[in-house]
Amino acid sequence: MDLWILIAAVLLVIAFGLYRFFKARKIMTTLPEDKFREGYRKAQLIDVREPKEFDGGHILGARNIPLSQMKNRLIEIRKDKPVYLYCQSGARSARAAMMLHKQGYEDLNMLEGGFKKWNGKIKAKK
Repeated sequence: MDLWILIAAVLLVIAFGLYRFFKARKIMTTLPEDKFREGYRKAQLIDVREPKEFDGGHILGARNIPLSQMKNRLIEIRKDKPVYLYCQSGARSARAAMMLHKQGYEDLNMLEGGFKKWNGKIKAKK
C-alpha cells in the first residue's frame, strides 16, 4: 500500500513538472544568445537574479528586478513593450514569465541557458 502512495506521489510531481514546463514554453519565447541580443535593446531587459548576483556581473543595460520582489515591482514593467528576462540558468526566468503572464504581459522572452551562457558585454560593480 505504501509503495502505491509513493508511486502516485512521484507521478504527480512528474506530471506537475511537465505541465509547468509546457505552459512556460507556450507563454514565452526562449531565445539563443544571438536572437536575444538582436531584440533586447528595443525591449525591457530584466535580470531576475538577486542583487548580489546582479552586482557580480550583469548584461549591459539590464535592470535588476529579483523574482522575490517582482510582485511588488510590477509597476516598473510596461505591458506595451517586449520583456526580455534572464537569470543564472533559466529556472527563475521561467517562473517570472509565468507570473508576468498571469498579470497580462504578453511579449515575454527568455535567454536560453541564462547568464552563465552569455558571451556578450557585461557590467560589474567595482
